Amino acid sequence: MDGLLAEVTRSGVVESAHRGYLVMLNSDGSVFKSIGDIDTKIFPRSTVKSFQASAMVRAGLKLEPRLLALAASSHSGSAKHLEAIREILTLAGLDESALQCAFDRPLGDAERRAWGDAQPTRIAMNCSGKHAAMLLTCVINKWPIENYLDPNHPLQLAIKSEIENLAGEMITLTSADGCGAPLFLMTLIGLARAIRAITISTDEAHQSVMDASRTFPEMVAGKERLTTQMMQEVPGLYMKDGAEAVEVCTLQDGRTFVFKVSDGSLRPFRTLVHASLLEFGISTAFEPEKVMGGSEVIGTIRATIS
Repeated sequence: MDGLLAEVTRSGVVESAHRGYLVMLNSDGSVFKSIGDIDTKIFPRSTVKSFQASAMVRAGLKLEPRLLALAASSHSGSAKHLEAIREILTLAGLDESALQCAFDRPLGDAERRAWGDAQPTRIAMNCSGKHAAMLLTCVINKWPIENYLDPNHPLQLAIKSEIENLAGEMITLTSADGCGAPLFLMTLIGLARAIRAITISTDEAHQSVMDASRTFPEMVAGKERLTTQMMQEVPGLYMKDGAEAVEVCTLQDGRTFVFKVSDGSLRPFRTLVHASLLEFGISTAFEPEKVMGGSEVIGTIRATIS
């Protein structure tokens, strides 16, 4: 059901291959290109954070753009990120003990090295910005905070409804993401339609989240992260990655691409993002991934989507 997305070559020989699913939409929503069965259902993981944040804004969440971008983030865990999460919690009259996301160390490479042997914490977990915003949304609405991750909690039902409306399909299975929040199974094409819909929407809740994310891409991810780098380089681009190799990218005119790498590897991400943007006629600063033989470059990772 999947198709070939990228190949790893060594001395002209294909050593490894990454298969998966990809769909590209034109600005009018029609399918420009696809690989694999785009009706395949996937767990979109953190690529849905803009939808979750939009549901919270619709429910009364009010944050300055810098903090709203963090509410839709998979942050690196820098000091700047952690300080901003505490700002959100303070607005709710809470501290980090109220967070119910998983314990973890920072996601960013540099941030994790700086963390060293210190114990994992909830606030360092890359989804803690979203969780802090969820808590604030609950406080604003006088919803209980003790069970804010329950799939039947008013907040999570609002998020589910937001995703269904954007994707144009019903959620048939609810699981749990790595952070503990409800995770909704959906089709690849549904995810693409949803991210395109939120991009071209005139709904204030949608536009506030998307504008905040584009304005503060370092809050959505972090330094040296592909998501931040690409949003800084390509005007109007919104991009969000998810665990197990899911990616969404959308331009302000509605052109969109979404892919899922079947083996869950992030290795071909940079190559696939660059190649997909080229399909839309957008060239970016890109140095092909290097496959080394000792100190010599003897291969690369190449996309196979053209």
